Amino acid sequence: MWTPSPGRRVVSAPATLLLRLLLLAGAADAAPPLVGVSPHDEPYFTTQVIACRDGSGSFPKSRLNDGYCDCADGTDEPGTSACPEGKFYCRNNGDTPRLLFSSFVNDKICDCCDGSDEYESGILCQNTCQNRKDIAEDDDGVHELSVTRLDATNEFTRKHTIDVENLVHNSINKDLIQKLRGLRTALVIELGLVVGMFAFCIARRRTRTRKRQHILKR
Repeated sequence: MWTPSPGRRVVSAPATLLLRLLLLAGAADAAPPLVGVSPHDEPYFTTQVIACRDGSGSFPKSRLNDGYCDCADGTDEPGTSACPEGKFYCRNNGDTPRLLFSSFVNDKICDCCDGSDEYESGILCQNTCQNRKDIAEDDDGVHELSVTRLDATNEFTRKHTIDVENLVHNSINKDLIQKLRGLRTALVIELGLVVGMFAFCIARRRTRTRKRQHILKR
């Protein structure tokens, strides 16, 4: 019969199972939060098969934030820009949480004050959250009034609108400059042709006049 050595501790099977469960629980607690999902909505994404909120279908959990739009309302892509109707949740710890249009995610412009919307764009966003005292610590951004939804007058929409307008304006200016340069070149060419034709006509007339004078002198 085998007996353990005095310096070696034997862990029973129940103890091993309990240890594994504790490790799994600790790993779950240490796991990073879902990208683009509010703490209030996180339980919705815990099942292996998740239903689209608009009732259009469902998708496996492995397709969550995979860059492909499975739900028309963007339920499966809260953290990417794959779905036009998707919304990205900025936690903005210490400041006011916000919802962004999915088109703002990873567009190389820092919209969330915590910079969480640019997690794969390759740029580094500084955390500019103000750590406001009027936001309760236990709220954790789940209160409905703590979320600012974007509209046409929101500062983020205005910033992106200004960026687009500047891009269009610069493009129009470049096109206009190119057209003016092309027009100037065409005018110079036409003017040169007119001057050349005029000089040719004058030279031809002088040649005829000299020939006539030469004939008359005979």
